[in-house]
Amino acid sequence: MKIDKKPRHFIQRIIDNDNLSGKFDHRVHTRFPPEPNGYLHIGHAKSICLNFSIAEEYNGKCNLRFDDTNPVAEEEEYVSSIKEDVRWLGFDWQDNLCFASDYFDQMYEYAIKLIKSGDAFVCDLNFDDIKKNRGTLKEPGIDSPFRNRTIDENLDLFNRMRNREFPDGSKTLRAKINMSHSNMNMRDPVIYRIIHKSHHRTKDRWCIYPMYDWAHGLEDSIERITHSLCSLEFEDHRPIYDWFLEKLDVYHPQQIEFARLNLSYTVMSKRLLKKIVDEKYVEGWDDPRMPTISGFRRRGYNPESIRLFMDEIGIAKRNNIMDIAKLESTLRSNLNKKCDRRMAVLDPLKIVITNYPEDKEEFVDAINNPEDSSAGTRKLPFSKYIYIEKDDFLEDPPKNFFRLTVGREVRLKYAYYLTCDAITKDNKGNIIELHCTYDSSTKGGRSSDGRKVKATLHWVSIPHAIQSEVRLYDRLFKVPDPSSEKNFISAINEKSLIKLNNCMLEPSLGNTHVGKTLQFERLGYFCRDIASKDKLIFNRTVSLRDSWKKVEKKNN
Repeated sequence: MKIDKKPRHFIQRIIDNDNLSGKFDHRVHTRFPPEPNGYLHIGHAKSICLNFSIAEEYNGKCNLRFDDTNPVAEEEEYVSSIKEDVRWLGFDWQDNLCFASDYFDQMYEYAIKLIKSGDAFVCDLNFDDIKKNRGTLKEPGIDSPFRNRTIDENLDLFNRMRNREFPDGSKTLRAKINMSHSNMNMRDPVIYRIIHKSHHRTKDRWCIYPMYDWAHGLEDSIERITHSLCSLEFEDHRPIYDWFLEKLDVYHPQQIEFARLNLSYTVMSKRLLKKIVDEKYVEGWDDPRMPTISGFRRRGYNPESIRLFMDEIGIAKRNNIMDIAKLESTLRSNLNKKCDRRMAVLDPLKIVITNYPEDKEEFVDAINNPEDSSAGTRKLPFSKYIYIEKDDFLEDPPKNFFRLTVGREVRLKYAYYLTCDAITKDNKGNIIELHCTYDSSTKGGRSSDGRKVKATLHWVSIPHAIQSEVRLYDRLFKVPDPSSEKNFISAINEKSLIKLNNCMLEPSLGNTHVGKTLQFERLGYFCRDIASKDKLIFNRTVSLRDSWKKVEKKNN
């Protein structure tokens, strides 16, 4: 077992005690059990990291298990995407790949056993009536009129349900527990329902499918899971988890609940995310504004930063909303160490260096990554004509503006000192060109006389520049907790995506492979997009400004 200097979180302490007592024969076997009915989001990443890391820490196993019990919503596409996400995060389930559908026969036999013990019955009420008769937290439920059917009658009806004699929704198999139970989940829950739809794996072999509360514990039991780690919303379901396993007298794992991940300016509900996708507020499940793992990947996040973030926030017993700025801060710190630097001008303003020879071009040495000396340098072309950012020049600057203006000297990073001498405007009064002079003795951005300049600008040589589209992504929602809004759609940020079509980049960026994240000097981190085929497209991963650091400093 690895020795960790960090305080042990409550799940580790539980497992430590279990191992000391010999419970589960000193085994640790976890599972990550997504339903393949959509793409995984950042909240699932927490569960992935927890379950696989716990297994690794204790030299145990972790199953990747697909809870494929609802053929209406599940597709092979989602199975493939989930596998890709788990691998991308850096985890390997080895030969521990499982499906709930692998156990349909066994689950059916367990249901027969429950009927024979008098603990389950076939009910003719539809789902609406079942819900209506459940009662409330203050009022008991009402027994189904079919609750007292004989065992033989229930066995016959359940067999006929399986043999396709009844339409969808006409009958269910329910556990016979207590309609007055204080826990609503214990009020004769549904075990099986009828769904005449082909399953992505079992095809048309079955027309009855197990409910989650029935399948979940049995899957854990069959796979001999030791610690079934669930998010807090399943805490109220633990009594039914235990009840089924005890009634059937089968191997009994331990369910443990932890706080799920909730991020500010984000929704984590698959239903809400599907609405966003279906109504085309985003381009798809992997849109870089989406909180899906595939969305984060496309935006330029790396798996290390997500794993680090999960480690930093820890495992708790109480739900809260984590500031997304902390995730962004973790990402910046990680990318700062790993990413090469490049020059890009997003809103170009032309400069003519009047005293630079017309026919001359040269190369200056540019550092690839100041945080990593092994990354070396590259040759950056320089010429008489360059681009700078429009907002790096003001004709009439305020007092604290230190960038370029008429008569002021600035540094061109890696190149020369530059002074603006004149402005050229169009007939509408818009600045279209600056005329500047350079100091040839300051190559590399240093002066022999020791004079100082207050601003360093990035730039791109015009003859060598390549054009690109750059997409500036911001938070998808305008409010910290959009799911609390009456209409969460109204909280969508209309400016969450800005497309810039005339960006100018240094020539080396033309060879950037899809998915690679780089720092554009002074601008932020950017990733070449998967749609970058016919034209060059970069997505902003995250800006350079770290608002979380300010929050941390203020709180401390």
